[in-house]
Amino acid sequence: MAPGLYVVGTPIGNRGDITARALDVLARADVVACEDTRVTGGLLHHLGIHARLTAYHEHNADSARPALLARLQAGQAVALVSDAGMPLVSDPGFKLVRACHEAGHMVTAAPGPSAVLTALALSGLPTDRFLFAGFPPSRPGRLATFCAEMAPIPATLVLFEGVSRLDRTLAALAQALGPREAAVCRELTKLHEEVRRAPLPDLAAHYATAGPPKGEAVIVIAPPAPAPPPEDEVIEDRLMALLDSGDSVREAAAHLARETGLPRRDLYRRALDLTREANDDADGDDETKDDSPAPRS
Repeated sequence: MAPGLYVVGTPIGNRGDITARALDVLARADVVACEDTRVTGGLLHHLGIHARLTAYHEHNADSARPALLARLQAGQAVALVSDAGMPLVSDPGFKLVRACHEAGHMVTAAPGPSAVLTALALSGLPTDRFLFAGFPPSRPGRLATFCAEMAPIPATLVLFEGVSRLDRTLAALAQALGPREAAVCRELTKLHEEVRRAPLPDLAAHYATAGPPKGEAVIVIAPPAPAPPPEDEVIEDRLMALLDSGDSVREAAAHLARETGLPRRDLYRRALDLTREANDDADGDDETKDDSPAPRS
């Protein structure tokens, strides 16, 4: 097995989701760096793999990283796993990957399940653009600020949350984001998997009444509805203001395209028409002045 760091995905619930490549890497690596040696040890025991384990998590990452880099420098193969899913998603693994790149060590992945992508796929919400925002803050003030920051983002939002805080977080999201469609996904890939879909206020009310469910939750929230396009009169007034301020036709069209998201080509044609109309009006005024009778001496 070639020396280097192997980022390995592990099951998020159903142990049958482990890949053949992940099994091979975990069985052949010189050491497996993991968040919790008890969790990973249980998984490997179930899979019939006997591996050397070492802890690498948020609280010891800075002190454990040099030892892993030393192993790589000595030509060993190091596998990096999290308790469930793909490492580096909401964990400190990226610092180890960055350090390996900087030291010139090979870094590759044996990809596997991801709670983020699984929830997104099951939610029935748009998947063409999404933002994973990790765990929201637990303190009310910081949570409110976090939700306000999320509100204008033009993408589907994916968040992790502990079930004990689920109702409060959903209520704060509903307050900031309004009645957007959302899904709460939990126990993913397990026997009692659940995807509950409803507007945010309804989800908040449900969990406030029903109490905390089992397992950790993934919250998926629809993007904000697109703003209605401005009326023609508003567009023309804005174009004229830009032209009067000294913008060229091309500059005014590009400026307004950035503001509104409207096609720049269409705005260019409208700005050009407005310029021609303004020039025609000016020429008409000059002709009127020329046709007036000369004053008598």
